[in-house]
Amino acid sequence: MRKASFWSIGIGVPLFLLVMQAQKHPLVNARDGSGVFGYKDTPRQPWSGFHVHDPDRPAPKRVDPGGPGRAPSDAIVLFDGQDLNQWLPSRWKVEHGWAEATEGNLTTKERFGDCQLHLEWRSPDPPEGDRMNRGNNGVQFFGGVEIQIFDSYDTKIYPDGQAAAVYGQTPPLVNACRMAGEWQIYDIVMRAPIFRAGKLEKPARVTMFHNGLLVHYDQEIYGTSVHAGLPKPLDPEMASAPIALLAHHCPVRFRNIWIRRL
Repeated sequence: MRKASFWSIGIGVPLFLLVMQAQKHPLVNARDGSGVFGYKDTPRQPWSGFHVHDPDRPAPKRVDPGGPGRAPSDAIVLFDGQDLNQWLPSRWKVEHGWAEATEGNLTTKERFGDCQLHLEWRSPDPPEGDRMNRGNNGVQFFGGVEIQIFDSYDTKIYPDGQAAAVYGQTPPLVNACRMAGEWQIYDIVMRAPIFRAGKLEKPARVTMFHNGLLVHYDQEIYGTSVHAGLPKPLDPEMASAPIALLAHHCPVRFRNIWIRRL
């Protein structure tokens, strides 16, 4: 079998031919002087109005994505292990780089609609309380939609109430829970409901990863989360609301919380 050389890409097409083909389209620079280059003699995309490989198409802004324990450069840091200045006064305590649930909800000062939320949480080890309150907490959006936090590694609670469920509505696609005492990671992309003339036009939707695994994909939110009952409709006031971490008399701990407006 003939080996691919420097001049080929392993499928019988010499590289110099690809270069010659590319040169059929003269490179031009963007009109705004940004230095972005591309083509202007290619077909227009019907959905965008721009040419294929158009240098004048708006370029995505550069964002430092951060890393372990470090938020992206365009994020609002809600908790970095130091204080709860981004939250309304509460009785939650901060120590050793984490915030611990005590009494009452922990609620952000700002309101959020479409957003990407990152947080890390840890349930008590050994588990505390009865089986209905093992690592029990939640992340609340729009004043009433709860993404459940729960020690679901061993505790076999009902599927729409386990970790990462849209509480009382939709179980996660998989149970990605780690053992009690280990840090868990939630990455939640929430789309706010859209109302026109006071009527719901588009429901809220969620895409979510739990410990890196997809657990909700463009999942419809049917209303507020209700224990042992059907969801109640969202209203226009809920399209933008503070985010809250709940408290169910269980000392769940949180760290590295940040949010991006979308």
